[in-house]
Amino acid sequence: MNEPISPPSTISLPPPATRQGKEPAPTANRELTEPSAIRQFLRAKSPGNLADGTFAGVMVVCALSIFVIVLLIVFVLVDKSLLSIHAFGFKFFLGRSWDPVNGDFGALPFIWGTVVSSLLAVIISVPLALAVSIFLLEICPQPLRAPIAFLTELLAAIPSVIYGLWAIFVLVPIMRDHVGPLLQKYLGWTGFFGADNFGVGMLTASVILAVMIFPVISSISRDVMRAVPINQKEAALALGATRWEMLRMSVLRNARIGIVGSVILGLGRALGETMAVTMVIGNHPDISKSLFAPAYTLASVIANEFSEATGDLYLSALIEIGLALFLVTIVVNAIARLLVWAVTRGNTVRAN
Repeated sequence: MNEPISPPSTISLPPPATRQGKEPAPTANRELTEPSAIRQFLRAKSPGNLADGTFAGVMVVCALSIFVIVLLIVFVLVDKSLLSIHAFGFKFFLGRSWDPVNGDFGALPFIWGTVVSSLLAVIISVPLALAVSIFLLEICPQPLRAPIAFLTELLAAIPSVIYGLWAIFVLVPIMRDHVGPLLQKYLGWTGFFGADNFGVGMLTASVILAVMIFPVISSISRDVMRAVPINQKEAALALGATRWEMLRMSVLRNARIGIVGSVILGLGRALGETMAVTMVIGNHPDISKSLFAPAYTLASVIANEFSEATGDLYLSALIEIGLALFLVTIVVNAIARLLVWAVTRGNTVRAN
């Protein structure tokens, strides 16, 4: 018969340092509060308080200078446009007459030209930009991804005046001799392509704007779609979805806010584009239904007429146009940044 085994009695042993005749080891709190010997030596040799304080102060000044610059720009624009604001008030943005000789100024033709050309550019550019982004992420062979992505982003670095020169020598003849007659033949009944086609006008300016904002929309959309977790793509494919269904349900649905943000960011650039549009839009302050007719934008009228503004009211009206364009651009870019941040802030897993 086996006897029950009693648990061993607890034996208390002194700390190792006490058994060896040494002082007890320092506690964890003491180790956390007291710096090591190396750190004490480095602090005694070079405290670094002055350098750290100077660096932090310079960084704060640089950050605050951005707000100061923006406020100074707004202040100067408002101060220089007060004469026009007091003379015309809100009617300045509803008037259709632009007569510097008689002192009658209205910005509605320029607002019309800016809005229509920018919206047309977005309509033309967005499908192409999304197609290129999807191709680079899901379809393009690996050796071709880097060259195509590089060429796409290179388009954003080309100066505006180069686009304008290309449009004058290449795009304008194409629109005048080939695209324009086809549009007049098949869509002339709509009234949008009924005027005389000289190659320069609203449609040509919209096409060159679409080419200029294409790399912005494409690169940002590609980054947003790459942020979609890969497990969502694999889940859709595991359920039997085709590649297009996977892109539609998993990628485009999750990245839609960021894609909208990229579109608005491209729209912001289109609203403020100057040189390329000035060279091909025709520069005529009129509101016309036909897209072949010449027009004017807020940015192009400032570039064309600022050096010719002799009277104080004339100059103030141009500066008020610049103030309106500046505020619209800030609001559009802020909305775009918020949308992109909203879709990418929680995605830490990147798709391959």
